[in-house]
Amino acid sequence: MSGFAPQASSADLGVYGLGVMGSNLARNLARNGYSVAVFNRTLARTERLMERHGQEGDFVPAQELKDFVAALRVPRVAIIMVQAGAGTEAAISQLADLMEPGDIIVDAGNTLYTDTRRREEALRERGIHFVGMGVSGGEEGALLGPSIMPGGTAESYRRLGPMLESISAKVDGVPCCTHVGPDGAGHFVKMVHNGIEYADMQLIAEAYDLLRRVGGLSVPQIAEVFRDWKDSELDSYLIDVTTEVLERTDPATGRPFVDVVVDAASQKGTGVWTTQTALDLGVAVPAIAEATFARAASSSDRLRSAVRTAEIDPGTADQPPMSDQERRDFIDSVKQALYGSKIAAYAQGFDEIATASQRYGWDIDLGAMATIWRAGCIIRARFLEDITRAYAQDPALPSLLAAPALSSALSTALPAWRRVVATSALAGVPAPAFASSLAYLDQLRAERLPAALIQGQRDFFGSHTYHRVDDPEGVYHVLWATEDRPEEKWD
Repeated sequence: MSGFAPQASSADLGVYGLGVMGSNLARNLARNGYSVAVFNRTLARTERLMERHGQEGDFVPAQELKDFVAALRVPRVAIIMVQAGAGTEAAISQLADLMEPGDIIVDAGNTLYTDTRRREEALRERGIHFVGMGVSGGEEGALLGPSIMPGGTAESYRRLGPMLESISAKVDGVPCCTHVGPDGAGHFVKMVHNGIEYADMQLIAEAYDLLRRVGGLSVPQIAEVFRDWKDSELDSYLIDVTTEVLERTDPATGRPFVDVVVDAASQKGTGVWTTQTALDLGVAVPAIAEATFARAASSSDRLRSAVRTAEIDPGTADQPPMSDQERRDFIDSVKQALYGSKIAAYAQGFDEIATASQRYGWDIDLGAMATIWRAGCIIRARFLEDITRAYAQDPALPSLLAAPALSSALSTALPAWRRVVATSALAGVPAPAFASSLAYLDQLRAERLPAALIQGQRDFFGSHTYHRVDDPEGVYHVLWATEDRPEEKWD
């Protein structure tokens, strides 16, 4: 490695961090004709990349960080692909000390958008552009074409955009990459993308559980159902993944693979971030929240064991086996419930993006977000075409649930969706994401909600005041502690 002598200012851009994702992104760039400087804190990874893939394109390996920066042409672009947190913080600091005004540092990891906003502001004062960039698609996407969500300044995107768009996934020649907005916008959109991913995965898992525990289908039969759903409005990458997982047989035991996997789902934090941020913004994202809580509940061994051994009558009755026709009808009902819930989950995510965009002045194009999610990313799905068209027809659409094509689909799905949620409750098979998505839709449909009673309660014990339907601008309070309890209008 000591023989590596990078030529000054010869690389179009650089990748710092050569784990699987970083290596694949560097290879993707090199394969598309770019000269790519590469550096890793552990020298062995740089050596391994060059030994295994150095022939794929023009790589400029560097042993020292200063050589890595020196190899970049001006204005320099350095993409960081290291573990979020302290590692990213250190990499940014090291690069910033070696870079000059006008240069660009790109954080392509899963970083909380508030950290990105803080870092962007600090580096802006030094004249350095900082770009928080979401990258979705996993190892395969990084190599073959991911969905890319860069934030930062418009000036930085003029330098970055052509390169990123060329390596991104394409749909009918349209890149799955666009400038999302300033400072933390890119990482915010990627965070919500992951939150929707949590919801989508949980909904699919609930559909599987209902088909198995209520419908009585075997694992291979459920795999066939999911394979059939691929030729419908449910067609998506996650449906493909689910089919593959359900079709796998464990070679050691001969049992379905899904039956030898411990039923405790892990998480890396983006679902939590999406839920916490929605609470901060005052946005309802119940499907995403329930999916996040479901992973937490699945991993709560102590609580699950305690409740299983408690003498709690489940309140369920044994159901007679379904006839073939009843089973076919139930499969179709679960399909409708899954599609309706999926629409609701995506609507919640887009609402969170729209709310944050308004709060922070990001001016995010929601239609463009649907467009760049159509390929490359984990939540790519056929019905994102419907979402793209909905925002093209009405860029100011207040909710996806109000889009004519999607509201029509919801009307079709609702009867079956209600039956599935009721059946799950009666059978004692948990379907929290199905149920919460249905409740979300019903809340937004309701002419009047019980929130009026809550406001009355708040006014009683906390003098929190309320508005009247015949005077919505006025602020009122009842003097509950007095004998005649008169109403007062407050200025």
